[in-house]
Amino acid sequence: MARKLGKRLRNLAASFDVEKQYDAVEAAALVKKNANAKFNETVEIHVRLGVDPKKSDQNVRGTVNLPHGTGRTVKVIAFAKGDAAKQAEAAGADVVGEADLIERVKAGFSDFDVAVATPDMMPSIGKELGRVLAQKMPNPKSGTVTPNIGNAVRDIKAGKVEYRLDKAGIVHTIVGKASFDEKQLAENVATLLDAIVRAKPAAAKGTYLRSITLTSTQGPGVKVDPNRIKATAATA
Repeated sequence: MARKLGKRLRNLAASFDVEKQYDAVEAAALVKKNANAKFNETVEIHVRLGVDPKKSDQNVRGTVNLPHGTGRTVKVIAFAKGDAAKQAEAAGADVVGEADLIERVKAGFSDFDVAVATPDMMPSIGKELGRVLAQKMPNPKSGTVTPNIGNAVRDIKAGKVEYRLDKAGIVHTIVGKASFDEKQLAENVATLLDAIVRAKPAAAKGTYLRSITLTSTQGPGVKVDPNRIKATAATA
């Protein structure tokens, strides 16, 4: 049974054509208009791709630096030692450590958004924290396992986001805050979607960008026209 929308969400959804596909600027303007909660809502994007998530050769995953950042304060922990630890600290990592940090996380510390690590730390992290970190496990594909840990921390703090396909063939991530103007949001959306288009697996057939929805934390979804996005991405 489909979940019924609450009265507030129904009223917001009635203020525009929920079936129409808008360009990115129009969609961002509608999302901003309907983000009327008492806090600065996060703007999210949900992209359904024409790939088979069960096939490893059709996986879509990567990272991209959004031109206007995410508007979020991201808490980053860094597993590093020696000079690398100093670089992570200088770049703004919230917590830096090696065996001590592994034990702290193992004991239940979870007040962080992203974990980064140098390659030499990964055997210990994998052995001790594989199940604990789960989706937050540092990974070379997302740029969170690197000898250049200072750069990784700076990029994440500046607004680097990871995109990855879920089991339903959808990419979910954030593209800013409702306080951003519509042009900033649209440029973040275009940059993200350009990266996703460039990451199209060779094995993917047919329509790649099936549907795109932009929404805020407590607002209704606004459909974005994939064809107009493709044109934007192609010229980016």
